[in-house]
Amino acid sequence: MAEGSYVKLTEDQIALQNIIPGELNQPIDIEKVNGRTCEQCGQSLPVSYTPPADEDWATGIFGCLEDSNSCVTGLLCPCVLFGRNMAVMNEKISADRACVGHAVCVEGGVAVAALTMACNGMIDPDTVCLVAEGLFFAWWVCAIYSGMGRQLLQRKYHLKDSPCDPCVVHCCMHWCAICQEHREMKHHLSEESAAIVDLDPPQLQEMINAAAASADSQPNNQIIIVTTNDDSNSV
Repeated sequence: MAEGSYVKLTEDQIALQNIIPGELNQPIDIEKVNGRTCEQCGQSLPVSYTPPADEDWATGIFGCLEDSNSCVTGLLCPCVLFGRNMAVMNEKISADRACVGHAVCVEGGVAVAALTMACNGMIDPDTVCLVAEGLFFAWWVCAIYSGMGRQLLQRKYHLKDSPCDPCVVHCCMHWCAICQEHREMKHHLSEESAAIVDLDPPQLQEMINAAAASADSQPNNQIIIVTTNDDSNSV
C-alpha cells in the first residue's frame, strides 16, 4: 500500500471546508427556469431584453379635442392631469406628489417668466439673462422627468415613439403629450374592463338547479329501527 502524504490546503480550499450546517440546502435561482421566456419559441430571454415597440398610439399627439375632459384639465390645470397619469404609471409615486412637483417646476417657471417679461426694463439685463438660463434648465429637467414617465407607458403597452423621442415630445409639446398619455391610458383601461365584463360567469339559477339535481341523484337511505318485546314476542 502506497504511503500517503498530507497536502497543504490553499486559502481558497480552507474557506470551502468551513460549511455551516444547512448552508447547502439553500434555494438556487436558476435563470433558465425562473427567467422570462419567449411566447413564440419558448427560449429564455436575457435580463436586458425589452419587447419591440411596434404598437401605434390610440390617438395622435394633437387629438386633444377627442377627450374634452382631459383637454380642459390639461389646459387649465396640467399639474392635476400629470399627477393622475404618474399615479397610474408608477404606483410608488402618489398623484399629490407628482402634482406638486409639476406645479413648482412648470407653473412656477411660467409665472417667473411672465413676471420677468412684465418687469422688462426695470431689471438688470444680466439678471434677466440669468433668470432665463435657469428657466430653460428647469424646463429641460422637467421634460426629462415627464419623458421618463412617457417611456413607462410605452414599455407597458409596447408603443412606438410618436412623433419622436419622449423627452423631446415633452420639451416641445408638453401639454399635448400629457393629454395624449391620459387618453391612451383610458383606452387601454376600458379594453381591460371590457374583457373582464365579457366573461360569462355562471348564473345563480343554474347553480341552484345543479345543486338540486345533485341532491336528487343521491339515494335516500333510511334506517328502520325494529324493537322487540320479550314478553309478547311481537315485532
